[in-house]
Amino acid sequence: MSGQTTHGGGVRVVTGEPGCGRTAFLARAARAYPAAYVVGVRADPVASAVPLGGLRALLRALGAPVGPWTAAGPPWTVLVDALRTASGGRQMLVCVDDAHLWDAPTRTVVGRTAGHLRGEGPLSVLLSVSGHRPVDREFAALPVVRVDPLSPDEAATLLDEATDGALDRAVRDDLVDAAEGSPALLLGMVHRLSPAQIRGHRRLPAPPADADLLTGLAGHFLTGCTPAQEDLLLTVAAAVRYAHDTQDARIALTLARRAAEQLRGTPPGAQSAHSIGPLPELLVRTDAEVGFHSDLLRRAVYADARPERRRTAHHALARALEETGSTGLPVLLHRARSTAAPGPGTATALAAAADDRTHPRNLRCAAYTHAADLTDDGTRRAQWYTAAAEQALHTGRTHRALRLLDRARDSTAPTALRGRAELIRGTAVLYDGAVDEARASLLLAARLLAESSPHKSESALLAAVDAAWAAGDAQGCLHALTTADTPRPAAHPPTPLSAQAPAPAPDARNRTELSRDLGYRAGLRALLEGKFAQAAGPLRRLIVDAEAAGAAGAAGADEPDTALRAAAAALLLGDLAAARRAGARALAAAGTPGTAAARARAREYLAYAELRAGRHALARTHAEEGLRAAHRTGQRNTAAHHHAVLALAASIEGTPEEVAAHADTALATARRHGLVQAATLAQWAIARADLAGGRPREAADRLGPLVRPGPRRGHFAVWMLAVPCFVEAAASTGRTDDGVTEVTDVVEEFARWAGFGADPHAPAQLTRCRALLAPPDRADTLYRRALDLHDAAGGGDFERARTELLHGKWLRRRRRLSEARDRLGAALVGFERCGARLWADQTRAELRAGGVAQSGAGRAPGPGPGLDALTPQQLRITRCVAEGATNREVALTLSLSTRTVDYHLRKVFATLGVRSRIELARMVEKTGQKG
Repeated sequence: MSGQTTHGGGVRVVTGEPGCGRTAFLARAARAYPAAYVVGVRADPVASAVPLGGLRALLRALGAPVGPWTAAGPPWTVLVDALRTASGGRQMLVCVDDAHLWDAPTRTVVGRTAGHLRGEGPLSVLLSVSGHRPVDREFAALPVVRVDPLSPDEAATLLDEATDGALDRAVRDDLVDAAEGSPALLLGMVHRLSPAQIRGHRRLPAPPADADLLTGLAGHFLTGCTPAQEDLLLTVAAAVRYAHDTQDARIALTLARRAAEQLRGTPPGAQSAHSIGPLPELLVRTDAEVGFHSDLLRRAVYADARPERRRTAHHALARALEETGSTGLPVLLHRARSTAAPGPGTATALAAAADDRTHPRNLRCAAYTHAADLTDDGTRRAQWYTAAAEQALHTGRTHRALRLLDRARDSTAPTALRGRAELIRGTAVLYDGAVDEARASLLLAARLLAESSPHKSESALLAAVDAAWAAGDAQGCLHALTTADTPRPAAHPPTPLSAQAPAPAPDARNRTELSRDLGYRAGLRALLEGKFAQAAGPLRRLIVDAEAAGAAGAAGADEPDTALRAAAAALLLGDLAAARRAGARALAAAGTPGTAAARARAREYLAYAELRAGRHALARTHAEEGLRAAHRTGQRNTAAHHHAVLALAASIEGTPEEVAAHADTALATARRHGLVQAATLAQWAIARADLAGGRPREAADRLGPLVRPGPRRGHFAVWMLAVPCFVEAAASTGRTDDGVTEVTDVVEEFARWAGFGADPHAPAQLTRCRALLAPPDRADTLYRRALDLHDAAGGGDFERARTELLHGKWLRRRRRLSEARDRLGAALVGFERCGARLWADQTRAELRAGGVAQSGAGRAPGPGPGLDALTPQQLRITRCVAEGATNREVALTLSLSTRTVDYHLRKVFATLGVRSRIELARMVEKTGQKG
């Protein structure tokens, strides 16, 4: 949640639910100011029992005299003077933990003080307050920084640190899923485990987070309510379990009040508006809806209630819903939870209602799961757990889906049902696990589904191809594609999924999707076999059909997978415009409820398309958004691909440190899960950063194994993209001067691929490579031909600038200085246009070596540029940082991502020639004084 105002000087309110890590956030903020004077204060309820007791404690921490106020002036002026005196012009950070426990007069003083600290660049104050309640009115005008729940990766890292890496990975995933981003809950669960449970040798407690742990963390937050308010809290906690949107769970306030009154036994028709009284602080009201400020407290309220009280609350909610005319799935779910022994038809009714696709997927998942829990029929139990897993997978709960499938596996199941379970399992592992394991599950699913569901069988085969593709196994891709051409009899006669009805016949939608899948398979197989002409037809038809279906609103056109397959086909053909259109359609379709898992993948295709088109800033934007979506939905493999794209973008626009950070993260997952494609992209990014930084030998050493034939060669569909970098690095180190054939052999392979037309910039890059290897009497002509090809391809400022740079270097070394200056000047403009700072610096060095006095395009050397050299966005970020805001605070204040702030701040440092935030603050202060 961002701040309520964009102006707050150096004072910020840090909030978050209990156990979210507010204290740790303050500690990290203090460590981020290594040269600052840091003052830490923890609010003491005892000291705050008297008016201005909190202020006295703060003044003592600052080393200032305490009172009398009349002699020193109003209290707020005393605090302002004390802060300025303690700072003494130095960088200073004051961290106050649990500031909501201060007395109201102290909060008023601090609120007034904030306005007088505006513009005090070196001075920052962070006030930590609990997010289980509204922010106190005295702090309401201050910018708010909300400590968000941990991402799955952050939670896993915290657990590894807490156990020194001894925690079993499966156990770790279970704890991460149960904690839902709460660091306190994570640590509480892991500290209760025995050594055998930590190593995975014994089963975890069920549930891992029980009532004692939840209420222990909630502590005093659950106290102080009237009995009527406690009833309201329980009914809201029970109701939001089945809210339509579990990310921001709210229910109608009238429904909650009526159910709470029924829970208390208030007779129908009695006056209800004032019977419960004001809402408890734990609840937040938005228009006519109500929900919890803190999900941890919601879970604690529900777990702390006696089982019979929980059942009574569900019964009251079911009655309240029926009184409003509702008869849907929520009513059935509450009815099922309202009794310890549901009737024999409850499970069947729940499953039948969950079959209705108009219900939200999270409700369908809950209904299928509860139905499976209730039934004694092994086949139905497996069927309903599998159906629940499918809904969990679509909503981005990958780990939850795998755990539900584990329950389904406990019973024998019909062949078709086993195939459906393996399809779900393989898909989940494909995006968050070892891809070889995913491929095995998906091939098994294709075989088991061949007779009962040809469409799902084909989908499983194509997913197996995706797994082999990610693993860099071209033969595995071809094996899966050719396996589909042979009959695959089921191991047993197909058994209907339900005893009441036979398996349904394929509908028109399934037939259409099957036809598209078959076309994609035919095109992809031809491509992998090197039959480029035969591949183009089926892939092009798939793209055209998908676009036509989307325009006409045909059946299935609103499914993200349809557009994603078209985007993949367009990338294979090198039709980047079509790939962007298909990726955009997939992203739009993934914005509908229940398709959260597809958002990260849609961003992945868009990022690749923009990267191939040379639009690196857009690629970075898509990858940053995709990375957040991948973390939210537990798709570590997809996250690794996004990190690889960010590393590639940073190798042009960022710093070597940024490239290394993203590449290392991508490689860590790639090595664990066998992601050869992501690993190749990350290695290429590191090598390109080496080349930009003037380290061609390191780049050649890294790229050589990736592009040369052999067992260490990179991904079969990616290595050729790195060939131009390898040839440039090899030429720069003289490895092409001794008649070495390996470079020319690689270039000839690159030429065969460029002839397919899958990359619009490949012909120009190929000609540039030939120029690097050509004798002097041909090189000049080839460079000029490469520039013409860049113009014909359109766009691609970066690649054209690289060709101009290499041509300018070649001309300068032959003392054709006038021509070299023209070419290098054009290269500099191109690099500056696309933000390639290191490449621009390399070009300036060449210009200086050629006797050019200017350090840039039309800029003479002299004093460093001032703030007027910054873009409006950079200037806004600079002013926030100068006021003492952290990058996260700036991001929340300006509604940006933290990575975007990081990126722009590095640009600011480079442009202004400053090395620290303190220097930046001083420059802003001096500029303000001059103004």
